[in-house]
Amino acid sequence: MKKKNFVTLILSVVGGLLFALGMCMGLLPEWNALKPGIVIGAVGLVILLVMALVRRKMDGKPMIVLNGKAIGTTLLGILGAVVLGVGMCMVMVWDMLVWGIVVGIVGIVLLLCLIPVIKGLK
Repeated sequence: MKKKNFVTLILSVVGGLLFALGMCMGLLPEWNALKPGIVIGAVGLVILLVMALVRRKMDGKPMIVLNGKAIGTTLLGILGAVVLGVGMCMVMVWDMLVWGIVVGIVGIVLLLCLIPVIKGLK
């Protein structure tokens, strides 16, 4: 295993676990841990951001690229994640099962649209 893959693996696992734990702490009212959950989730997001920057540096690419495609791709990813999250909230929190599933599927489709945008069609 190459060093960059190992570093990416470790940072993504730690960041993903912290983010997931923070989300659980914030969204499960039985745990009564909204504020600590937000903090732990934010720490997980920071670690994931650092992982992305470290990976680009180890690949010999510039840390941040600002062009139209990068900004559009980022906005599409954010929109897809938010729509998927709203669908999950509709199902789990607001008891709107059918509409939550529909909104969640729309979010998944938006996230799947990232593949041809990033990789292109051949």
